[in-house]
Amino acid sequence: MEIEIKRLNLLSPLYYIPGKDSDPFGYCEGDGEKLFCFELDEALARDFEPDKTKLLKNPESPAVFPQGNYLFAQKREILSQEDIIDVAVEIQQEGLWQRLQLGEKLYLRYLFEDGCPVTQLFRPYTVSGEP
Repeated sequence: MEIEIKRLNLLSPLYYIPGKDSDPFGYCEGDGEKLFCFELDEALARDFEPDKTKLLKNPESPAVFPQGNYLFAQKREILSQEDIIDVAVEIQQEGLWQRLQLGEKLYLRYLFEDGCPVTQLFRPYTVSGEP
């Protein structure tokens, strides 16, 4: 899948009403804007070719999307679970290639922009020597 990965500095947090019993991979048009957060398997979170079946775990619907630096990718469509995991791996590979210190969370956001559904993924990072 052709996808561009960019750096994003989110200057202030975004607030959400957490959903209950939501399936992060079962999003449908009309569900409104949704945010999910996955923990990443500690051992796989820094692997260049992680086991895709074990990378994402413990999805939750958080109330806050924290400010900070993120590697960011988006596609103007609702992606399948397989495609979301593939993009997560691409983001991880890009971060490792750039020698960034990647966080152990992945944020998945769905929204509508210009009448079109959008899937976004965010992986927090720091650069050596930055706070």
